[in-house]
Amino acid sequence: MAFGERVLWRDLDLDLAPGEFLAVLGPNGAGKSTLLKAILGELPLAAGTLEVAGRPPGTGNRAIGYVPQQKSMDAALRLRARDLVGMGLDGHRWGLGRRNPEARRRIDRALAEVGAISYAGAPLGLLSGGEQQRVRIAQALATDPALLLADEPLLSLDLGHQRAVSDMIERRRREHDTSVVFVTHEINPVLDVVDRVLYIVDGRHRLGTPAEVMTSENLSALYRTPVDVLDVRGRIVVVGAPDHPAGPSQHHEDEHAGRNATRGSR
Repeated sequence: MAFGERVLWRDLDLDLAPGEFLAVLGPNGAGKSTLLKAILGELPLAAGTLEVAGRPPGTGNRAIGYVPQQKSMDAALRLRARDLVGMGLDGHRWGLGRRNPEARRRIDRALAEVGAISYAGAPLGLLSGGEQQRVRIAQALATDPALLLADEPLLSLDLGHQRAVSDMIERRRREHDTSVVFVTHEINPVLDVVDRVLYIVDGRHRLGTPAEVMTSENLSALYRTPVDVLDVRGRIVVVGAPDHPAGPSQHHEDEHAGRNATRGSR
């Protein structure tokens, strides 16, 4: 994948199995969100191929649920929580309109799955950041997707809400065999459930289990500067990585595999 002369990643060969949890890590601007946009069909690859559930990516694919990066919502916004979730079902249509009983049931089921049914009728602008994030996840789950893409879903959340969001996504993965691609700067909240890590830096990448990827040797090679990866009471701490939230004195909390597989290269 490239923008002009700048290569975000190359020679990436990835099969994502049903129910697999992949964490995507790297500094700002490395191409993490771009990878999700390529899977959504919003950006073409510079070279190579990518398939979702056995076919090329494209907008409006109901097999994919997408949790975008958080944006602050104006307190004056009157759109209700259930309206946003409903847009996950019929967002391609103009206006909210009237929904049939089956659509209303699916909306309520998605809200209940994330523990948001009690404020389904509340205006989004009046909800807390953690409550808004629950509603965004419910919107992504409304179509019962085989693949869930989450772009920095823990950003700006306190530790309690980080744990709650991580638990919701893990429960969905476990109970429905949903594949997850989880872009994050904070791996520690999901470290116990991650199957593989894709770490991208300046066009280079490492792919493997957390134990295989999160090593001083690997990160030093990716950043091309000495980096220390420490295990402190079961938490990963990265020291020395430039332009990275886990730099000095900061924690880095930061059809092969079935029809639900995602394949991509370069």
